[in-house]
Amino acid sequence: MAATTYERLKLHVTPEKFYVEACDDGADDVLVIDRVSTEVTLSVKKDIPPSAVTRPIFGILGTIHLVAGNYLIVITKKTKIGEFFNHVIWKATDFDILSYKKTMLHLTDIQLQDNKTFLAMINHVLNVDGFYFSTTYDLTHTLQRLSNTSPEFQEMSLLERADQRFVWNGHLLRELSAQPEVHRFALPVLHGFITMHSCSINGKYFDWVLISRRSCFRAGVRYYVRGIDSEGHAANFVETEQIVHYNGSRASFVQTRGSIPVFWSQRPNLKYKPQPLINKVANHMDGFQRHFDSQVIIYGKQVIINLVNQKGSEKPLEQAFATMVSSLGSGMIRYIAFDFHKECKNMRWDRLSILLDQVAEIQDALSYFLVDMAGMVVTSQEGVFRSNCMDCLDRTNVIQSLLARRSLQAQLQRLGVLHVGQKLEEQNEFEKTYKNAWADNANACAKQYAGTGALKTDFTRQAMLFK
Repeated sequence: MAATTYERLKLHVTPEKFYVEACDDGADDVLVIDRVSTEVTLSVKKDIPPSAVTRPIFGILGTIHLVAGNYLIVITKKTKIGEFFNHVIWKATDFDILSYKKTMLHLTDIQLQDNKTFLAMINHVLNVDGFYFSTTYDLTHTLQRLSNTSPEFQEMSLLERADQRFVWNGHLLRELSAQPEVHRFALPVLHGFITMHSCSINGKYFDWVLISRRSCFRAGVRYYVRGIDSEGHAANFVETEQIVHYNGSRASFVQTRGSIPVFWSQRPNLKYKPQPLINKVANHMDGFQRHFDSQVIIYGKQVIINLVNQKGSEKPLEQAFATMVSSLGSGMIRYIAFDFHKECKNMRWDRLSILLDQVAEIQDALSYFLVDMAGMVVTSQEGVFRSNCMDCLDRTNVIQSLLARRSLQAQLQRLGVLHVGQKLEEQNEFEKTYKNAWADNANACAKQYAGTGALKTDFTRQAMLFK
């Protein structure tokens, strides 16, 4: 049986216990959480007291320990995003935080205030849009990673097999993850952006999907979280996968973005753009090497596209990045600097074709992942473009959307959706869908990292490129 978590749940609350009942067909499991001892056990439906207060929930986000004691966080509302190879994908839109304690009388006034502050912080995080889940599909892995797995992997629970970089409630689920028998109640949640569209070109219908997975390592907001940590995790690291499903065949193209992977900071002050500062005492090569060692293991070859300014306050970061790559001397890593603002000055977006032409041969060599209707792998993606600007938001998203479109052009031609010589950007209806989806992706990533929407979505939504 493939890994799934329970889809339909009911929460029953008594003064002593929380009972989470699995309501899927044929299920008799009940997760019991003791509100006093905090012990988690598995029981059956007949053990639920008739006096319990009952309501439906859509998933357990996990548990957290605050000043007042433990809290249970559950999903109370969800909206359907779409279906993905017959798996339903949901967005969690509302949550509830339930105290194990029946009263707050055990707290001093200062503790009470601290507890309120922590609850407000948790609510603030939960109110940031973009939490997605599926009870039957592993959203944390790309199609290529999923195709390269063992039968044992397929049998694992969604929590066990998930890519931990993209499980945003991994810490909250640690108590449940320690007990394999309750894993069907443990729901891994992704943070980022997912959109799905049924599209038609030349009367041929295909599904087009865009997924951005935000890493939960070195998470935080712009200015406060920059560069890398000692483990090699980069701030605002996002894996973006574009998927096409046509006639049983599936194609995927993956890109990454992440903060410039050296130790640097840019603390906010009263200036519009605070000065970026490179740490002069840190061992940059150690963190840098860790970052790219893990990237190469996961994705293969790394083609870095650095879009920062090559003069002014951004120049030292560009130089540091270039120096580190050449010092590493790895044949798996290639560095390309493209001064986006200088090249595209005065809205000269057409000049982005300079970069696209420069990397065209490299992109063709990296290829994309394609599996045919029989389930046979036809091509694999040999590496990724790792793009960055200062925030990995605006400039980065523009370039990623253009590289993804070029890959999509090749995929749709190979699948027989596009005729030979047909250009994707001439398919007006699809172009509108495509540009809006990538602009929405930019907005989602920007709001999650910077707190406001993206700046260059006017270009992404409207500019008619390279016709």
